[in-house]
Amino acid sequence: MSEINFYNVDCVEFMKSKPDKYYDLAIVDPPYGISVNMNAGRKKDTKSKKRTIKKWDNEAPNEEYFNELFIVSKNQIIWGANHMIDKIKRNSQGWIFWDKCVASGCSFSDGELAWTAFNQSLKKTVVPWSGFSGIEDEKFHPTTKPKLLYRKLLTQYAKPEYKILDTHGGSMNSAIAADMEGFNLDICEIDPEYFEKATKRYKLYKLQQVLF
Repeated sequence: MSEINFYNVDCVEFMKSKPDKYYDLAIVDPPYGISVNMNAGRKKDTKSKKRTIKKWDNEAPNEEYFNELFIVSKNQIIWGANHMIDKIKRNSQGWIFWDKCVASGCSFSDGELAWTAFNQSLKKTVVPWSGFSGIEDEKFHPTTKPKLLYRKLLTQYAKPEYKILDTHGGSMNSAIAADMEGFNLDICEIDPEYFEKATKRYKLYKLQQVLF
């Protein structure tokens, strides 16, 4: 049975509280520093409320974040690393390209890149996904990644006994994926609104598992 622990904390301070190499794997999706549109992907005719405008994506994490990440974890998968390679300061052959299967002519990017600590050739993972498609629950976080993507990463890069860390939980799809695949995960999210909505969503998911 998996153990999922949620922390409404500053992830840097949280990592400092852990012993060196405490986690076997960190799968993280930090801010890219590209000032993402907080309401990107909302349909014009949607009845859902506009998302709160936040400034967390105005800047990527500083070097202290990456220093602590490499200290506290043995292996890493870092989404959006192509935007902050100057702060990671480490080479890798093992990049991941997530192919979103975006429709031709769409203004959204065809996919995203993740840096990994694994010494292997570049790998592509195909998970159809567009922020505007509304195929997976209410999208209260503008940069949500699908559960299936996290499930693929966990099964491909983690072992059953691994301790896993997610420093920027967001919608916390990584937590649901980890539970589905039977992995142990510590997940941080500093924003109180995201934390409340995401943990509520996780509890609803667990209740559905009991009922069905």
